[in-house]
Amino acid sequence: MRGRAASKLLSLPVRMHGIQLGRPVDVLLDEHADRLLGFELICGDGARRFLPWAVATLQPAEIEIGSALALIDERDLDFYRRNSRRLADLGFDEPWIDDDGTVHEARSAA
Repeated sequence: MRGRAASKLLSLPVRMHGIQLGRPVDVLLDEHADRLLGFELICGDGARRFLPWAVATLQPAEIEIGSALALIDERDLDFYRRNSRRLADLGFDEPWIDDDGTVHEARSAA
């Protein structure tokens, strides 16, 4: 598994066919496992939406989605907030997210 630093993922724009739809502002994890559920986004219209991990494709310079219909509307975002954990609340110093969505502390290069 290659993966990326969570801070890197949070800096990537979310795009569909090259059009920027939003930016991640939070990482939401499964309630019981250190596995990514998806991202809370702030979109170009100012609304917050949920992007499920399963429909996102990580590219070097963006998080790509195939359809704007994959974004879950703000009124339903509260369900995901209530039934998940925020990555920031887990206390990792340098969280790393593997390509399969597993979250762990960054490994030392040494």
